Amino acid sequence: MSQRTYNQLWADAQLELSCLLEEELPAEPPRPEKDRVVFFQRLAVLFVRYTQIFRQLEKAYDLVVHPQKRRFIHSALESVMGRVLELKNEMVEKEFSEYHYMDDVLHDLKLIPADLEIPIPRYFHSERSKEVQQRKAMLTDILKMAEVTETPEPVMAKKMSQEEAVKIIQVAERARQGRERAKFNMKNLNMNTMYRIKEPGAESAESAAVCIQKVWKSYVQRKRTKTAREEEMILLGMNMDPKYEEPRPVEMTAQAIAASTRVKQMEHEEAYQKATVDVMNQLRDVEGDDMSKSMKVQIQQWFTECRNATGTFPDYPDEEDGGSALIFAEKTPQQLLEEFAAKEEEEANAKAKGKEEKKEKGKSDKRKEDEEVEEAGLKMLPSAFLLDLEVESKIYADFWHNRSEYGNFNQMHDPELIKEEKRKVIEAEIRVKVDEQMRHELAEWKLSVDKDKGGKTKANAKKKKGSKSGKKKKKEKDLTADRTLQSLCRELVEQGLLKQTRNVQLQDFLGDYSYLGTTLRQHDIEPMPSLSDVRQVISLYAVLPLGSQVVHEKAPLIKSVLLVGPTGVGKKMLVHAVCHETGACLFDLSPLNTAGKYPGKSGLAMMLHMVFKVARLMQPSVIWIEDAEKMFYRKIPKEEKELDPKRLKKDLPKFLKLIKGEDRVLIIGTTRDPHSAEIKSLCKMFSKILLIPRPDYGSRRILWKQLIRKHGGEGTEALDLSSLAKISDGYTPGHIVQVIQSVLTKHRVFQQAKRPLTAAEFIAPLAQIDPVFQEEEEALKSWYAKTPLGKKRSKAASGKEEEEPAKDKNTKKKGKK
Repeated sequence: MSQRTYNQLWADAQLELSCLLEEELPAEPPRPEKDRVVFFQRLAVLFVRYTQIFRQLEKAYDLVVHPQKRRFIHSALESVMGRVLELKNEMVEKEFSEYHYMDDVLHDLKLIPADLEIPIPRYFHSERSKEVQQRKAMLTDILKMAEVTETPEPVMAKKMSQEEAVKIIQVAERARQGRERAKFNMKNLNMNTMYRIKEPGAESAESAAVCIQKVWKSYVQRKRTKTAREEEMILLGMNMDPKYEEPRPVEMTAQAIAASTRVKQMEHEEAYQKATVDVMNQLRDVEGDDMSKSMKVQIQQWFTECRNATGTFPDYPDEEDGGSALIFAEKTPQQLLEEFAAKEEEEANAKAKGKEEKKEKGKSDKRKEDEEVEEAGLKMLPSAFLLDLEVESKIYADFWHNRSEYGNFNQMHDPELIKEEKRKVIEAEIRVKVDEQMRHELAEWKLSVDKDKGGKTKANAKKKKGSKSGKKKKKEKDLTADRTLQSLCRELVEQGLLKQTRNVQLQDFLGDYSYLGTTLRQHDIEPMPSLSDVRQVISLYAVLPLGSQVVHEKAPLIKSVLLVGPTGVGKKMLVHAVCHETGACLFDLSPLNTAGKYPGKSGLAMMLHMVFKVARLMQPSVIWIEDAEKMFYRKIPKEEKELDPKRLKKDLPKFLKLIKGEDRVLIIGTTRDPHSAEIKSLCKMFSKILLIPRPDYGSRRILWKQLIRKHGGEGTEALDLSSLAKISDGYTPGHIVQVIQSVLTKHRVFQQAKRPLTAAEFIAPLAQIDPVFQEEEEALKSWYAKTPLGKKRSKAASGKEEEEPAKDKNTKKKGKK
């Protein structure tokens, strides 16, 4: 597609965004909604529409070439991402569930389930590809050095008795004799067939011709019947047309054009960066002196105006308040003096207020908030991204929407835009220098005037403002201040705490959309989420915040996620997929991995300090805790007491609290047996708990089809995928991969042309594996109902969510009495 197409895609997204902002930011605030179902429906519609805008902006940003347009689209894209996360958080709070089903919304908006898929912005990986490659190279070099330094164990000859040696020789000799016997039998068979052939006569030749004709005609007819059946199935929509399964020439051409477009992006970006440096130097040389002179003249004029109006020279504004930028605001000297006086009065009043007034105000505020909640009903939570979206939408409407680019066919940067942007930067740089000079000049003026009057000079005109909080926060001690980042990484790699990530994409976590979720909830049945729902939630909770610094700082902060599910559902795969999609480092703090490493309290503190320090310095980072239930055991098994799996239970939550919005660090725990852990401690540690179920029928069919093709298998009519999906109910994706690998050996893949694959070949190895029974899944479901969000969901389903707050108030009153 051409650049005009991507510009139109961007324009359509901005138009839809402006319509959404008109709905979300009306002139009059909307009335609170009392019906929870109606309010959630509104949230769901907004979520779906913002997701569509997200998809359009991501596609436009990926292939737009104009560097200045790309910067604007990037800021809008991050704001839309943040708004999607805010709506997701609000939907969770209102519906008390991590998974949502919006079939009716999709039907009303005439969308398909694929349109709900959260895209992973490609710039997460492309813009950090060099950094990620350097990091992988560093880790591989450290691993090679660690392997070289390890002393190889001496090769010891295995002791063997005479009887064992004789048995080995006998087995080898019998195998050799069997091979020779097989060759001899083949020779005999060939000789017998040669003697059986007789010279053909006239009758035998005619009968042979008839036989050949019969065989050929039957073969041709079978082929025609097969082709007609395939065409009929394609016509009915039961099978896909083969031309759509393989990439067509048009698609290959489009991929080549997209690759060349990305190369052009890099060239235009380099030209833009070079032009920016040239413009900055030009502005400093040409306009720098004029800027500083005009600033000085305005500041001196302000001095004299204040002197004439008040009789004294004013105090120069501090750097924290903006310096001379306040002077250039359109305000009179009298207004500025009044503002400074008002600020000083407010600070004095704030210090004079005692603790009693704060307590009384706190009580009154709580009462007002309770009354507002009771009277208001359900309202939208305040957003940190709506104002940014409104500003960006206005800039687009005023500047980019009607901008003519008739002569800019190659979509190069605009030098005038660079001058407008960088002129402000130059002014800010010059203002700092001018402020220093004018402060000295103001001090000299005051001294000269005071000497003429014979008055006393002020020693300190204005003391520095103290910190608002009386007590300073204690800074975290750096236990490794004398060490470099590379040395810390090397030690963590050697100890097995910093690991390489696998090249796994989130799309490889295969699964189908849940088509019965809405129907089941309408009948008061809580459905199990599908693997597609899990993939979407992981994208929202882990990938998007870790990939964007702006989104992580402003969106609802998620510090830790717990993945719960039986063995083989793909928990470990999801951890590696999150790291691959965001280019994150992977740290392993699993109880079994940390056993015996850094012993003692000091050693444990050093280990956690090193891990979190390197994780912050090399962010984004993922800290993985496999078998997280072992860290919160109710009762430690005898065989694991020596490993001390609960050694991180007290210290790790303390380090978790230190993670802030600017730290793109996420803790991901995985567990298959959450029943053995203390549920309160586990829920305090992990703010989000995601239940990963067994795959349903649709997901199993997709798994069989895609995994067989991935391992070299070919799907034919002989391979009944529907039967395989039905038979494999209860088996996890890990089980299916294990079965496919055992069947599709190199020899079997080579034989497919003569002997196509059948479903029966997979049944025998599948029967040898124990599935995940319904009882185990129900046990996980009942455990999840005991979590905080599960309790809220069960109370909301039973209609008791309104009774609980009243009970809590009564209990508080009794406690006070």
